[in-house]
Amino acid sequence: MRDLLKEKLNDHVVIFDGAIGTEFYRRDFFINTSYEGLNLSHAPVVREIHRNYVEADAEIITTNSYGANRNKLTRFGLAEKTAEINQAAIELAKAECAEDTLVAASVGPIGESALNTPIPEQDAVEILGEQMVVLQDNGADFILCETIPSLRDAEIAYRAVTKYVKIPFMFSFAIERNLETATGEPLPIILELFEKSELCPSAIGLNCINGAEGMLSALELLLPTTKYPVIVRPNAGMPKNVDNRMIYMCSPEYLTTYAVRYVNLGARGVGGCCGTGPEHIRDIARSIRPLGKANVSRKIERVRHQEQPQEPVPVAERSKLAADLNSGRFVTTVEITPPRGFDLSATIAKAMQCREAGVDAINIPDGPRASSRISPIITAHEIQEKAEIEVILHCCCRDKNLIGMQADLLGCSCQMINNILFITGDPPKLGDYPFASAVFDVDSIGILKVADNLNHGIDVGGKAIEHPTAIFAGAGADPNAIDMERELLRLREKVDAGASFIITQPVFEVESLFAFMDHIAELSVPIIAGVWPLASYRNAEFMKNEVPGVTIPDRVMALMAAANNKEEQRGVGIRIARETVGALRSRVQGVQVSAPFGNVNTAIEVLADI
Repeated sequence: MRDLLKEKLNDHVVIFDGAIGTEFYRRDFFINTSYEGLNLSHAPVVREIHRNYVEADAEIITTNSYGANRNKLTRFGLAEKTAEINQAAIELAKAECAEDTLVAASVGPIGESALNTPIPEQDAVEILGEQMVVLQDNGADFILCETIPSLRDAEIAYRAVTKYVKIPFMFSFAIERNLETATGEPLPIILELFEKSELCPSAIGLNCINGAEGMLSALELLLPTTKYPVIVRPNAGMPKNVDNRMIYMCSPEYLTTYAVRYVNLGARGVGGCCGTGPEHIRDIARSIRPLGKANVSRKIERVRHQEQPQEPVPVAERSKLAADLNSGRFVTTVEITPPRGFDLSATIAKAMQCREAGVDAINIPDGPRASSRISPIITAHEIQEKAEIEVILHCCCRDKNLIGMQADLLGCSCQMINNILFITGDPPKLGDYPFASAVFDVDSIGILKVADNLNHGIDVGGKAIEHPTAIFAGAGADPNAIDMERELLRLREKVDAGASFIITQPVFEVESLFAFMDHIAELSVPIIAGVWPLASYRNAEFMKNEVPGVTIPDRVMALMAAANNKEEQRGVGIRIARETVGALRSRVQGVQVSAPFGNVNTAIEVLADI
């Protein structure tokens, strides 16, 4: 039996859909309606909801069959239509699915009898089994027993699966933030059910009850205790009564912030439950996809074994910057963003100005904040040729697949553009082209492995190339990361993958950087600290609130706010940056100073004393 769900979970972080009942409610189908009965009476509406989730990039579509068991349908006079409703649930979902979209057959708890008394366990097993068989026989890819609220409900569902189901299945639990049921049953105790049999779920999940923050707490407790892949589907916060309608107020952006944290902790799938809609799933999908390519990175790591690797060029011989850092010399770099048009004359003039001021290299971002600009490779070539100063070219994983990125790296080697900073990149939704597709075949760790293979004369497919490249590979680091444990882990993985130097996000508190460096002292990799001279108080507000990975302390904000006008604010920004460089110099191997709004004079003023 092929387990398509497990295959997806092993390959990447999987995007599930959001709520179905909420979408019916938004369309004025109120709670006195059998939502599952709408499969027969309002099939176009059900298809529209599924279609909206597919268009939002959900990879798993959940059938509208959560309460479609004979017991619950009895309350609406639909018990005799149980098989017909479940068959329609599968057909309507499959009708809107893309080729690689999976259909999860939703099965909820049995519920109580019409007299509000528990249904005998054997009867409950048969009722759920009856539903599961119809869903299975009509083409479900797996059975999703969801919103399981208790040990008893888990036992009933598991007995039904064991007796009736012949396809993969997963269980998803409605658990409080302390990882217990509403009646105090610990989830780890419930999961022991699966240890008593050889029949195990493909994954387990958490859904409903909790909003984004509460689900994070539950996930932190669950992950260390389970061997199963974990799927997280929170509610969109707690609903509020607005004009007699229950409305969930949690924005897609807020939920996405937590979805990224779930993945960073180790969740293998993310979706939504009550209150979430296609807008939430679309936003989650765009931000999650860059984080879920670990399997591709593992494949890249293996390709070198297919060919005999060549001896790489010694690190210190790959560029002047590499030689300087290898010798312990303090280096200075200035970041200049390529223009939006194609005229590079002003950019080259700025690079020449930096060279004359004694700057060692020019940093060239690759589509920062998902912007579209002239090719950074062309910019790098023109600067090195005409301004006669080395560049550090950023290589972003967002816009090209592995074939295109390898072609660019080989082209860079042809033109002696050897200093390359490898970054994952911002998702398109952060920029002016949110409708654009992101590629993200790999993240920064994966592309570092590609570069390391090229440095050993092996291409991305495991084939030998004529000469090894001499890429001096760098990686980014965030000393103020929210999830510091993950940041440190990933940085170690970047160094293991071939990073030979590190450039940090802009530093405004040197103590935070020093603490970060203490944690990675064993890596012995040169650290170039990012420094951003704030151009104005407004610039400081933008950096603090809008730029990922940048933390500006209140002390700095107060200093910027105290200046009387924009020119004074610029002067304060330069002074703060110069003080930062002075405080950093004894601990780092160099600084990268940004040129805000393209003003290299500001960067040069910061570096005047070096």
